[in-house]
Amino acid sequence: MAKVITAAEAAALIQDGWSIAVGGFVGSGHPEALSRALESRFLSQGRPKDLSLMCSAGQGDGKRLGMNHFAHPGMLRRVIGGHWNWAPKLGEMAVDNQFEAYNLPQGTLVQLYGAMACGQPGVITKTGLGTFVDPRQQGGRLNEVTTRDLVELIHLDGEEWLRYKPVRLDAVLLRGTSADPQGNISTQREAVRLELLQMAQAARSQGGIVIVQVEELVPEGGIPPKEVTVPGVSVDYVVPARPEEHWQTYDEAYSPIFAGMERKPLNTLAPLPLDIRKVIARRAFQEITSRCVVNLGIGIPEGVAGVANEVGRASDIVLTVEAGGIGGVPAGGLSFGAVYNASATMEHSQQFAFYDGGGLDVTCLGFAQADQAGNVNVSRFNGRIAGCGGFINITQNTNKVIFCGGFTAGSSEIQVRDGALRIVRDGAVKKFISAVEQISFSAGYAVRTGKRVLYVTERAVFSLSEEGLVLEEIAPGVDLERDILGRMGFEPLISKRLREMPRELFLP
Repeated sequence: MAKVITAAEAAALIQDGWSIAVGGFVGSGHPEALSRALESRFLSQGRPKDLSLMCSAGQGDGKRLGMNHFAHPGMLRRVIGGHWNWAPKLGEMAVDNQFEAYNLPQGTLVQLYGAMACGQPGVITKTGLGTFVDPRQQGGRLNEVTTRDLVELIHLDGEEWLRYKPVRLDAVLLRGTSADPQGNISTQREAVRLELLQMAQAARSQGGIVIVQVEELVPEGGIPPKEVTVPGVSVDYVVPARPEEHWQTYDEAYSPIFAGMERKPLNTLAPLPLDIRKVIARRAFQEITSRCVVNLGIGIPEGVAGVANEVGRASDIVLTVEAGGIGGVPAGGLSFGAVYNASATMEHSQQFAFYDGGGLDVTCLGFAQADQAGNVNVSRFNGRIAGCGGFINITQNTNKVIFCGGFTAGSSEIQVRDGALRIVRDGAVKKFISAVEQISFSAGYAVRTGKRVLYVTERAVFSLSEEGLVLEEIAPGVDLERDILGRMGFEPLISKRLREMPRELFLP
């Protein structure tokens, strides 16, 4: 039987030097009360210190919530994360060598919990080959003080594989909706199901403790057996949270639509404004045919869902997000991971099993840098750690990959009007450079495995060939030399069939 305690009492259980894992996905599912209590204890007592922190998907609001609660000198000894962008303070500390830091593929991390739960020697996969997590490159290490290898290159039946090694867990901090007297946990009001069970079992298999923040306590029998996400045999402590520390997402206190309790008329979703983000989303959407199963990344790719809804094709394709949503229209911003009118909500680990197994037809993902060979960087650039998230899993295991993003970065003024593009002031930062700072997507691996790869921007569309990037389309209203070639760090191949991007992309 799990013991009911306060958040402060839960924080007091965590000892110096422990290895802990924290659940959540972007702005959803993070045990905010537990993280806040740990931070408060550390700031008042200087303990717990020297923690090793593990999280598959970076959780936070980009300012103070989520994983940002751990961003204090001395509190952490090591961080293993799939995504870092929503906890910028942690990224800054990693760059400054204040703790050991790793960035590993999100999907592989969620699968690693399952392997650890049953005592397996880690996860063996091809995911990560040729990227910065390959031990022949950085092995996922993010700074100079990080020296231990967590990823190993192995050979099986004459083929290269990567082994992601298991890690010790002394405690996991999770979040659910309800807990009964036996410690059974439900997630019926959560936006995402995540990998709660795998995390709990991973900790318990190693003698660690499981602490779960919940919204409410219910009596015996208050949770139907088939609605139990984590059984009480895998839970040690339950912490009832205050409502303000248990928002469904960092944007929504509670939406019954995100919980799957109600449906939202999709015609009530606001249309996207006609700007470069919409142009990019429209062009990417042209690559998606009926009945395709599609993954959308955060940022500009989110707009593909809006475009699909605007043209009445949201039900014609199956949109998915890595947190587990299938069908419907994915939400954006700090509610990314939640879905309007999902037809199913999978566990996080099972969604990546589907992705890694080739279940996707198309993926639309953002990019920070691309180089002459076609390599893409999303994980570390311009002195900032963003993290790869599910990017490596998805791009390496999907046959058609569409990178979506602005042609340049930085402050700009680019107008879309009268069926053309008008660049008043361009971004100062080149995104197409001679060599990316870090390889998050290996063009060589993609070519060897026969993938169809496009790079879609507001002013140009490129394809990937064995020789590198090929310019295929340019936007109406732009000058090839001035606005494209002159704003790149290399000269791409130019298709003999170079054509204009469809003008309808630039019209209301």
